[in-house]
Amino acid sequence: MTFTTLASGSTGNAALVSCGDTHILLDAGISGRRIAGGLKALGTAPEELSAILITHEHSDHIAGLQVLTKKHRVPIYATGPTCRQLCYKTAFLEDLVREQRPGTGVQIGSLWVESFPTPHDAAGSVGYSIAGEGGRMVLATDLGHVTQEVRQAVKGCGLLVCESNHDEDWVRSGPYPYYLKQRILGGLGHLSNEAGAELSAFAAQSGTRVVVLAHLSRQNNTPARAREAACLRLRAIGCDPERDITLSVAPDAELGVTYRLEGASVC
Repeated sequence: MTFTTLASGSTGNAALVSCGDTHILLDAGISGRRIAGGLKALGTAPEELSAILITHEHSDHIAGLQVLTKKHRVPIYATGPTCRQLCYKTAFLEDLVREQRPGTGVQIGSLWVESFPTPHDAAGSVGYSIAGEGGRMVLATDLGHVTQEVRQAVKGCGLLVCESNHDEDWVRSGPYPYYLKQRILGGLGHLSNEAGAELSAFAAQSGTRVVVLAHLSRQNNTPARAREAACLRLRAIGCDPERDITLSVAPDAELGVTYRLEGASVC
């Protein structure tokens, strides 16, 4: 089982999980052309996709869905409310969407996929836990705060994709209008660097060996700042981020590192 981000940030999100002949796209928030190019670089063609998992209907998670599914009729898994939003926004998806209730699981090829509810200002927003040969990974982004359901999903995973969206002081002092600042900082917005660091530390204590910080804001964060916050928190619990785990930041607009979940090594 391998995991690679195609893009991760406030302007677009997509990632690929593969295990044998099973290939699952996690979100489609960049253009269809970029998704196809990213898949090609990873040795996978769009028509080889087994499924597309959508976390929620915001544009930075579905921007490429219409073009991608117009050419390649790939099954789309999402919660009921998200499915309805997708069908409302994009024509001819009715025969592709597969409703999945949060907290339930489905077998897709050689991968077992479970969703869990996430607190975000979207219809039926979820994260995903995906298990296959070699271990289990969890995608936990677009969180206004960390709930018990999120912690339960994260606990014991081999690889965690953890939101580290913003520096709170930068948001407060930045140029965004008041309502947008409140949305970002609110309980249905996004995790700050410190909150993401706390979730990363919880995961490390439960056995996670790879943490990928993700969904960084271009305006209110930097990779160095997000990583620094996580390193500080990890060291505070006695975990050396240079030796005990692999800690990285997913690139905004290019392919990330490919991780193989066999003890969570880098390919």
